Amino acid sequence: MNAKAALPHRQHAFRYAPFRNLFLARFLTVLGNSIAPVALAFAVLDMGGSAADLGLVVAARSIFNVAFLLFGGVLADRYSRSLVLFSSSAVAALSQGVVAWLVLEGMATIPLLVLLGTVNGAAAGIALPASSALVPQTVPSPTLRQANAFIQVGIYIGTVFGASFGGVLTSAVGPGWGLAVDALGFAAAAPLYRCIRISYQPVDAPGNLWLDLRDGWREFTARAWVWAVVAQFAVVNAAFTGMVMVLGPVIADASFGRTRWGMMIAAQSIGLILGSCVALRWRPQRAMFIGVMLVALCAVPVLQLATGATALALMGGFCLAGMGLGQFGVVWAHALQTHIPRDRLARVYAYDAMGSFVAIPVGELAAGPLAIRYGNSAVLLCCAAAVVIATVATSLVPAIRQLKSNASVK
Repeated sequence: MNAKAALPHRQHAFRYAPFRNLFLARFLTVLGNSIAPVALAFAVLDMGGSAADLGLVVAARSIFNVAFLLFGGVLADRYSRSLVLFSSSAVAALSQGVVAWLVLEGMATIPLLVLLGTVNGAAAGIALPASSALVPQTVPSPTLRQANAFIQVGIYIGTVFGASFGGVLTSAVGPGWGLAVDALGFAAAAPLYRCIRISYQPVDAPGNLWLDLRDGWREFTARAWVWAVVAQFAVVNAAFTGMVMVLGPVIADASFGRTRWGMMIAAQSIGLILGSCVALRWRPQRAMFIGVMLVALCAVPVLQLATGATALALMGGFCLAGMGLGQFGVVWAHALQTHIPRDRLARVYAYDAMGSFVAIPVGELAAGPLAIRYGNSAVLLCCAAAVVIATVATSLVPAIRQLKSNASVK
């Protein structure tokens, strides 16, 4: 029996127009955004930039992404989440369009890319809590886990095609066109977000930003399983996302090539799809504990990069890492959406994202200088060890081992 037949037709997520619009908008955004990192990395390198320059460019976006997450969480809990997403997508389309134009015209400089990256990062930071918290408003409660799985599968399919196409496009015609496709993705997503019509709208009432943030913080810290996982991903994201996404293109240019690097990112996305599909059908009572342990698979491709594994072996390693993250992603989204009150959900998502992502720019900025001083292999070996240690430590938290998967949405 397939996933579609597992639920009655009346409960299928795609039956609901708000969910269809949300799904397609996020798919288009991710399709472009999965091309952009590959294109931007090689745009910087083609300009003669170093690993440290590349780290500075990508870190600028990450820093402003994190800085605006809490503000985005407050906006999404107080105002129309579809309007928040429409506005942020329009700003992101404009900023990425300018980046693409500068690269295509040969006028891009490191300071300009840093400046425009801050704009794009701020827009993404505002959008993230709204897009995650909007999912429970687009489908009935019995369909929520299915909706989360389909959202993730759509995101990862977009990443597969985007990363693969990004490597080919960058090699064939240059990185500027990849950045232009990213801008078009945002531009196409904006009206879809605006078309989302839901029965519940946040109340637009006078309030205090700091009081709203305090209420969200109280909700976030009240559950040990929430903050423990966020602490785990602070380490994992610094080591796996921050450093590997800077050192990986450098290693690729010196060995297996840009196209194969794009294929490795695509292999990770294939694993994410497989992991999401597993989570859709496999629902153990201790799903959170299992999901946390599977995150340790992220250490596999990091270790392989450090030891000079073949391109084929690296694709397999990135696929395994993706499977662990994909299964965890569905479990995590469902747990938050079924244990956190909906009027505070966006703020909890904001603290989640801020805590998880805050270390990414640290990893991005540190990758180049550390690699210059200690070498790529030594840095990557330390990253693999950090992922394993953080995962084991998180699995020892009692609240994670005891969390059940049968809660109802509040």
